[in-house]
Amino acid sequence: METIIKLENISYKYEDEYVLRDISFDVKKGEKIVLLGINGSGKSTLLKIINGLIFQQKGNYYYKNTLITKKLLKKKDFVKQFRKEVVFLFQNPDTMIFNPTVYDEIAFGLRQLQIDDIDERVKHWAEKLGVYKYLDTPPFNLSGGEKQKVCLASLLALEPEVILMDEPTSNLDPRSTGWFIDFLYELDITTIITTHNLSLSLELGERGLVLSEDHRLIYDGNLKEFLNDIEKLKEANLVHIHKHRHGKIEHRHYHTHDF
Repeated sequence: METIIKLENISYKYEDEYVLRDISFDVKKGEKIVLLGINGSGKSTLLKIINGLIFQQKGNYYYKNTLITKKLLKKKDFVKQFRKEVVFLFQNPDTMIFNPTVYDEIAFGLRQLQIDDIDERVKHWAEKLGVYKYLDTPPFNLSGGEKQKVCLASLLALEPEVILMDEPTSNLDPRSTGWFIDFLYELDITTIITTHNLSLSLELGERGLVLSEDHRLIYDGNLKEFLNDIEKLKEANLVHIHKHRHGKIEHRHYHTHDF
């Protein structure tokens, strides 16, 4: 399979504090990858680098064998294509929504990139994501789950090749989460998804990338094998131990973190 994303020794820090240290991995076209790590491990920062929103201080990031730099993303023709192909679904939909209607929200990126057949694409993805009936409604009036679907529709309308998702189920109720898993399964797009929910992670992809507390990549491989490795889970601080009771019997054992 074609390599679509390649990171070589990526490091990033805010002021003097590292958020990512020497991160290297490749992503093949069509892969569905789950990015795991505790809060503050650098997951969101890594997605922002891949989306070209921020730039690493060390290392190289290649998209389709092209070195991505700040200078390159100032070139009009390249950035137009890149923004169409690599999209980012933020954790909080309220940070993405600002248009007066759901229709305008889904159409915004299409208009900015001067893409044809806007009306057809907007209605197709609104129908696909179950928000067609809200097309004339202000998106601010919708529930968190509905807002997330509108944001997702606005990205998929661009027909991207890579979609980055930061905790996409955090604003969804159980029914909507089930819908999202089924929808993602049928989506033929390269995806990198962050989640805290270990029990849900296996539904989101087969390959796991795991960041440690000191912001290094400590695992890259089969996600199911990682979740069965208590030592790796402990290294990533994705399990905790505490006392609990079964009737009158009190004991301690490890539990995974599912937030």
